[in-house]
Amino acid sequence: MEFWANKMPEGMLLRSPRVASNLSDPDRAFTLEAYEASSKTEPRTPLPLDTFVKYGKWFRQLLGSGVDERMVLRVERDRPSFRLILRDGDEIRSACVVIATGIGPFKRKPAVFQRLSSQQAIHCYEGRDVRQFTGKRVVVIGAGQSALESAALLHEANAEVEVIARTPHLRWIGGHSWLHHMGPISSLLYSSHDVGPIGISRLVAYPRFVSHVPLRARDKIRTRAVRSAGAPWLIQRLSTVKITTGRSVTEAKAVGDEVVLKLDDGSERRVDRVLLGTGYQVDISRYDYLPQELTDDIEQFDGYPRLASGFRSSVPGLHFIGATAARSFGPLLYFVAGTESASRELVAHVSRNLRKY
Repeated sequence: MEFWANKMPEGMLLRSPRVASNLSDPDRAFTLEAYEASSKTEPRTPLPLDTFVKYGKWFRQLLGSGVDERMVLRVERDRPSFRLILRDGDEIRSACVVIATGIGPFKRKPAVFQRLSSQQAIHCYEGRDVRQFTGKRVVVIGAGQSALESAALLHEANAEVEVIARTPHLRWIGGHSWLHHMGPISSLLYSSHDVGPIGISRLVAYPRFVSHVPLRARDKIRTRAVRSAGAPWLIQRLSTVKITTGRSVTEAKAVGDEVVLKLDDGSERRVDRVLLGTGYQVDISRYDYLPQELTDDIEQFDGYPRLASGFRSSVPGLHFIGATAARSFGPLLYFVAGTESASRELVAHVSRNLRKY
């Protein structure tokens, strides 16, 4: 839960519905509702980040599985197995390694902002303490949930905020909410995970099926399901925030303590900080514990590992789950809701193939 606990903005609310925020356990006993009942936490919708983090820690405690928290510095092939080198100098050998270390290294910083320092151009998920922006002029780049919610939080922390987005208009999730209230018919149109629009939501709920869809069509499904959009409960919170759509930044440079932005319409902004809600770009070579000689052996498409059943890569014994598996198995793998199908598929494959490892 380190990424959720230490990187996400304070005061954040989860966009996903409550049912899609359950962590997966074999008996479905450690649900969000079970945590709230045991801790006497009042259920809330949308789900506060703080509640989700506490739920994750409770989940780990009750699950009782041993967790070695030492940092892995390097994963090396030592045929027919792997050697993991830990920060304290210890080594672990294993026939099978599952990479499930999230999206932290994949933060996307567009080229136009590369010359700005890490203090001047900050990714949305590096701005946990929004109070540091109080009284400052901040431009937020992007039109997705992370950008829009960050803008709302900054505004509420008394920063002077403007959102700049390339899209001609902002999109809001659930624009046809009545489709979700048609009983059994709605269940045929949308999965409980609520990832993607009508029809696509139901399709992406089956990652194994999605993996058999041709790559070009699979990519269209994936990008449509996770295109930039905000939760409707942000609309009112952003009602007094300046929002500029249909524009992009063509130049960004530091001038003294200010950041000067030039837009494609010739206009200019002078601000104190830029907050980047520009998402993530999966690239497994950015996992610093995977040496180049290993990543070079992994079949990839644009930074994503090419995965087969059991989330296995082209390197025997090496598996990837989470966002890195989304190009092969669909967009459900980007979300907490994907943990159940991923864990069941992975464990079933490893169990069947123990003798081969």
